[in-house]
Amino acid sequence: MAGSNEVLLVRHGETDDNAAARLQGRRETQLNDRGREQSRALAQSLRDEGLRALYTSPLQRACATAQIVGDLLGLQAVVDERLMEADAGDWSGRLIADVTAADPEGWERWRSADPSFRFPGGESVAEQAARVCAALEDIARGPLPALVVTHGGSIRSVGAIDRPPGGSIDNCALYRLPALLAAGSSRT
Repeated sequence: MAGSNEVLLVRHGETDDNAAARLQGRRETQLNDRGREQSRALAQSLRDEGLRALYTSPLQRACATAQIVGDLLGLQAVVDERLMEADAGDWSGRLIADVTAADPEGWERWRSADPSFRFPGGESVAEQAARVCAALEDIARGPLPALVVTHGGSIRSVGAIDRPPGGSIDNCALYRLPALLAAGSSRT
């Protein structure tokens, strides 16, 4: 069972772009059948967590995941723009294989959440981290435990989760972030 002072972060369910290894950024993509199934399984796994609040990115894939979870748990999701995925600029919609071939150094810098990395024509990791951390700080001051449905890049940018450097953040993967850590998570 979740501690009463936890913020739980989860990446949205799978989309066809995820399955194709395509960078989404802020593109509006829908959950696919597997993503809806993952979201239902996530909701079932959270039944005994005692969640008191649910927050989501405004992007459709996150909202749909939050809706599935909220329907099962009797929670209404609060949309927070700050939880949105990074503006991936010129990388949006491109296959990961194409990006890694064209800019392997940039890809590794993004995967390792290098704060100085900026998507070509888009947002920096530091900018994303600042807005996501600000949202988490506000969420940590509200009813807890709380679930936050967001994106892999948003979770990665926070830098407060236990994962291998550059490691993958799977669809519907759940990360526990103590509220005290969330309350002081802003990067500078």
